[in-house]
Amino acid sequence: MAQLWGGRFEGQTDAEVFAFNASIGFDIRLLDVDIEGSIAHAKMLGKQKIITREETDAIVKGLEEIRAEFLADDSKDAVRKAAGEYEDVHSFVEARLIEKIGDAGKKLHTGRSRNDQVALDMRLYTRKQITHMRSLLYRMLDTLHGRMKEHLRTVMPGFTHLQKAQPVTLAHHLGAYFEMFKRDEERCADIFLRINVCPLGSGALAGTTYPLDRDYVAKLLSFDAVCDNSMDGVSDRDYLIECLSALSLIQMHLSRFAEEIILWNSDEYRFVTIDDAYATGSSIMPQKKNPDVAELVRGKTGRVYGDLLSLLTTMKGLPLAYNKDMQEDKECAFDAFDTVAACLSLFTEMLKALTFHADVMAKSAARGFTNATDAADYLAGKGVPFRDAHEITGRVVLACIEKNRAIDDLTLEELKAFAPQFEEDVFEAVSLKNCVDRRLTHGAPGEEAVKKVIKAHERYLKELQVSVTQEESV
Repeated sequence: MAQLWGGRFEGQTDAEVFAFNASIGFDIRLLDVDIEGSIAHAKMLGKQKIITREETDAIVKGLEEIRAEFLADDSKDAVRKAAGEYEDVHSFVEARLIEKIGDAGKKLHTGRSRNDQVALDMRLYTRKQITHMRSLLYRMLDTLHGRMKEHLRTVMPGFTHLQKAQPVTLAHHLGAYFEMFKRDEERCADIFLRINVCPLGSGALAGTTYPLDRDYVAKLLSFDAVCDNSMDGVSDRDYLIECLSALSLIQMHLSRFAEEIILWNSDEYRFVTIDDAYATGSSIMPQKKNPDVAELVRGKTGRVYGDLLSLLTTMKGLPLAYNKDMQEDKECAFDAFDTVAACLSLFTEMLKALTFHADVMAKSAARGFTNATDAADYLAGKGVPFRDAHEITGRVVLACIEKNRAIDDLTLEELKAFAPQFEEDVFEAVSLKNCVDRRLTHGAPGEEAVKKVIKAHERYLKELQVSVTQEESV
């Protein structure tokens, strides 16, 4: 098949070289945005009288027909098969257009290079994907918000070094993940601003002599601005690296959460029960219920990290401007978007269906001396220097370990043997509920403090929902 760039060549491209060079196997998914960009370019060419109105109408009509063919369920496979004969999605669309409308189709590429066309397509595609990611993050955040409200009074142990540390509530624990995914959403929103710059009109690297109206194209495609440097316009992949970095952070947060679900689901913790829909069994051990969804989410994190590292490595030594190496941006970007979207969607649904065992969590907090700090604080409140209070409480804990008892299982007389400052009110001070509820500083696990945060979350979620809806309508 003759290539769109074949005029300078006398011989045919080696078949193996053609296959090695071709990207149609993966960039066919850009067909929709490629047509979207081409329609805008054609309208601009007509507006600037670079082509006639009749030619513009014919091109736009032909492109819309190609898009309809591709989107139709009964013809999608046929289109993909036909596209497989071409080097890339861009040459397929142009060749198919020429088949449909004749010579007018050959004028579509006027004032445009495949370099700025590729750059445009990737920005259009990435913009849609980052909006979709924000939508998925909204669902996760909304689910976390709902589960936090359910468990304002569910006491559980907080951990450091995987050792029981101080009592918190499940609402507070889940709230930590809310903050992580909130930062992820804010990163995506910030990256969107740098994605939303139009490179079309940059040409191969040095613009064009045609009187293009770049601002008009940007307006048609809902970009905020056009790029200010044509060489950077065709060779910039910073926004894509930012996206993959943000996706890696999302996946890291999912992986941390998955690790906790896996631990909590074990017989040693029994904090949660994973719904049957999100677990699998063993082929040999009939008693097993394995947290495979959580484990796969954790496992796929390395894959997303690999996608980021792949693109960083590809870009690190490229001179200006466009180089064929940049074709390698697509598969890692497509894989990262697909992987994180699937993980985020499934994990959210698993979290909705998860059963938390509040009684087991409370018993675990009581058994782990999580109220020891409060006992030390109690003594400090009675005038004992904190360092001394810390030492006294440590001796109390050691005695409890030897007797297999909790601090609040000891009698007042037993406590007074360690320090005469202990009084009857110590039992109220070290009760798990009071240990949590007295922590009322902003960001602490006390019920009133968490309620304030939840209220702020509600405002944030409403604003996020509006923002995502507006972006999805573009």
